[in-house]
Amino acid sequence: MVRNPLTPEQIEAGRRLGRMLRAARADRDLGDVAHTAGMSPETLRKIETGRLPTPGFGTIACLSEVLGLPMQDLAAAWRNGPRLEAAS
Repeated sequence: MVRNPLTPEQIEAGRRLGRMLRAARADRDLGDVAHTAGMSPETLRKIETGRLPTPGFGTIACLSEVLGLPMQDLAAAWRNGPRLEAAS
């Protein structure tokens, strides 16, 4: 299966999501948060910097729980911008 390239809007949505997660993490250690959420620090770093703009649902659900962020707030961070085409 070939994945279509992400649109610029989807990439920007990933950056917004990453900024929100980084702000919620605040001064907590990246490694501690990543391990508690069940991922590598490098994966969390990529999400926060927008280098991984479309993380899996399970990844976001775990980060939501660890950081105390409601899922609807994370979804809003993704949506708030130009209308996005469905990610594939």
